[in-house]
Amino acid sequence: MDDVSGNISKQWNKHHIVYMSNAAMPREMLEKEFCVRFVSSSPHVTPLELMRAVTQSIQKAADNSVIAWDCKYHEEVMLIPHSIFTAGDNPMQAEECSHGGLRCNFFCRTCKVGGTTVDKKSDEGYCSIFKSAELRTPEETLAQVKEQIELAKLPGGTTKVQSAVAPTGTRDAATSAIINHLLELGKQLRKRECKLEAALDGHSLDDHINPLLGMPSVDVHQDMPTEILHTVLLGVVKYFWGPTVWILNKNHSLNTFQMQLESVNKEGLNSLTLGAEYICRFKGGLIGKHFKSLAQVMPYLIYDLVLRSVLDGMSLYTVIGKLVVLLWHTVIENTEDYLVHVFGRGKQ
Repeated sequence: MDDVSGNISKQWNKHHIVYMSNAAMPREMLEKEFCVRFVSSSPHVTPLELMRAVTQSIQKAADNSVIAWDCKYHEEVMLIPHSIFTAGDNPMQAEECSHGGLRCNFFCRTCKVGGTTVDKKSDEGYCSIFKSAELRTPEETLAQVKEQIELAKLPGGTTKVQSAVAPTGTRDAATSAIINHLLELGKQLRKRECKLEAALDGHSLDDHINPLLGMPSVDVHQDMPTEILHTVLLGVVKYFWGPTVWILNKNHSLNTFQMQLESVNKEGLNSLTLGAEYICRFKGGLIGKHFKSLAQVMPYLIYDLVLRSVLDGMSLYTVIGKLVVLLWHTVIENTEDYLVHVFGRGKQ
């Protein structure tokens, strides 16, 4: 699920859209357009409201099963669908996890790493950011959401809710309207309990909370794969590329860099051409595919174009290049050897 926008006309005002794929299919098939199925879209309904309808449909199909025809074995089969993970960019995944996002003190939607600004600036706190902390659980997140609703009923609810969000990072977009409604009522009267029932409109409180927190077979905190396009390529690599280009421009070395980029060995990059002229001309508007290739060849291009003192700091390009190769390693040629390598190393 993600948001789509492009305000050229009212037809393309911002809207949310949900797609679904069969995870049992080979990766080569999943990449084909006809294997990505449209589910729902709306410019008015919130993402979690869309997701509630999706989860209800999946659960209904799982309870009743779906009879289909297997064209390979020529027989009827029974399908029992269930969700494996939910994909999206980082802000959308944070919303689906009932998390406040990267600006929270506890900024990770998977674990409880983080702390106050003072703590993170300390030596011990800074080092702890790079280590995994206690994992979040849907049950705990659900309890924190309900606690925030209860706090909104109390006098001084605004401060109490903010104080509850700060040490946890939990913020449920599905219940934010109810919490804001209760806080607004608190400024006018104290009869919040009866007004809460009116706000629920005959539904239970659970019907207004993030539906993914209680979905069977899915742990929203663990089953949210990191969105590597924005996190790595348009994140770390892009913001390291910026100062690199600035240095090359300042040293009048951009033309030399372009020639070296054009002549670099492209074997193993899975790309016939890097588009050196395009990359250097539109250096401020590159997209993911450019950064994925640049990350792997930059150490060979800039070693003689920048000062040694600067180059030492740019040794990160070597680490980024290795990371990009691992992240986009989409084929396991020998599964048995791979499992022995991964789990064997883990036992050491």
